[in-house]
Amino acid sequence: MTAPATVDAARTSRDGWRAARRARVTGPQGDLALIETRWLNAGETVTDAAALEGQPDTVTVTRLHRLDLDTGGPQEGIRLWDANSPAIQHFDEVPVFPFNPDWVIEAEFTHVGADRTVAFEHLRDNGSTRELAVPGDIRFSRDGVDYTLSAFDDGGVLLLVFADPTNQLPFAEGGTYPSGRFLFVERPEGSDFDSEGRVVLDFNKAFVPPCGFSDQYNCPLPPKQNRFTVPIEAGERDIVFADGFENH
Repeated sequence: MTAPATVDAARTSRDGWRAARRARVTGPQGDLALIETRWLNAGETVTDAAALEGQPDTVTVTRLHRLDLDTGGPQEGIRLWDANSPAIQHFDEVPVFPFNPDWVIEAEFTHVGADRTVAFEHLRDNGSTRELAVPGDIRFSRDGVDYTLSAFDDGGVLLLVFADPTNQLPFAEGGTYPSGRFLFVERPEGSDFDSEGRVVLDFNKAFVPPCGFSDQYNCPLPPKQNRFTVPIEAGERDIVFADGFENH
C-alpha cells in the first residue's frame, strides 16, 4: 500500500513535470529537434563546419560515441539539431491520462552491482542487443502479482523501459506509443546506486521515448521482465501533430 503522502506529492508535482516535459521536447536540442544521426566509418572524420554546410542557422551539431555491434570497437557519430525543425513547427501536444493514484507505487530497490548488465534490444539494431548496466532489481507486488523490474543506468539515474497492453491499442481507444514507454525511478534524496531501500514508480510520469519524436533516435525496447499484462492507464500517451504531419 502506497503511503497517502507519497500519492499527494505525486499529484502536486504533476503540473510542473508536464511543463518541464514540453520545454524539454521542444528545446533547441530537444527530442523534436533531432533531424539527423550519422555514424561514421572507421577512420572517417567530419568537422562541425562540414556537417553544417548547407544547413540553416537554426541547426547545431553534437558528437556521439558508442560501441560498434559488429566489431566491438568504439564508433563515432554526429547529430544535427534544428531549433526550427518541421516536427517542432507542427507539434501540438502529448496527451496524458488523468492522474491515477493507483499507479503511484512504492517499491524496493535491491543493489546487485555496478558491473551487471542486461541485454536490451534497440529499435534500429535489427534484432541485435546492447548490454546496459542494470545495478539492481526493483520489486513490488500488485493485485497478487509479484514484479521484478530492470531499470538501467542512464547517466546516473535509473530509467525503466516498460510495455503494457495499451501499447497495442489505437490512440482513439486509449492507446499509447506502440514501442513502449519510459519512466525515471524516483529515489530518496541523496541516494545512489549503492543505496538499497524504497523507491517510487510514479507511472503518471511515464513518458513517450525520444524515438517517438524523431526516427533518428535508437531507443531501447522493453525486455521481457518489464512487460506488464495489465494496462497502465497513467502518464503520457502519444504525440499529436497538427495538419496531418508525420515524423516517421
